[in-house]
Parts: sequence; structure tokens; C-alpha cells
Amino acid sequence: MGKFLLRNLISFMKRKLQGIVVSNKMVKTIVVRVERIKKHPKYLRRYKIQTKFKVHDPEQKAKIGDVVVFEECRPLSREKRWKLLQITN
Repeated sequence: MGKFLLRNLISFMKRKLQGIVVSNKMVKTIVVRVERIKKHPKYLRRYKIQTKFKVHDPEQKAKIGDVVVFEECRPLSREKRWKLLQITN
């Protein structure tokens, strides 16, 4: 019974991120850039970090420059582990 509850909790705790579409040249895949602010451990200065994610877009609706929300999912290919939820632009 405990394992069943734990699996259900994990399925609801998928990470959701927001970013800007950088590329849509692949079939059913978009590249999204996410910016976040990080603080240096010693000098305490804040700086921006940019990370690119490959996101599954089955309907191919996202265009370059769109702001999108995407969430974690099972591995779809070697690099795709995210799926598109909505286009907020």
C-alpha cells in the first residue's frame, strides 16, 4: 500500500518550466531556452544561467520566440524528456 501511494505522489510532482522557443527545425521537437538566476556560493553575486531543453511538440504549433510552458515526462528519445503543455504567447 505504501509503494502505491508513493508512485501516485511522484506522478503528480512533475517539474514544470517556462521558456522561450529558440528552434523549431526538427520534426515534432522544439528547443526551449530557460533562464534562471543563481547565486555564487562565496561571493554572493547573482548571475543568469541559460539552459536549453528539447521539448516534444506533437502538433508542431510552437514558433520561434513563443513563450511556452512544458513539463517532465518519460524519455521519448535520447535527449527528449519534456512535453509541451501550452503556448502562453
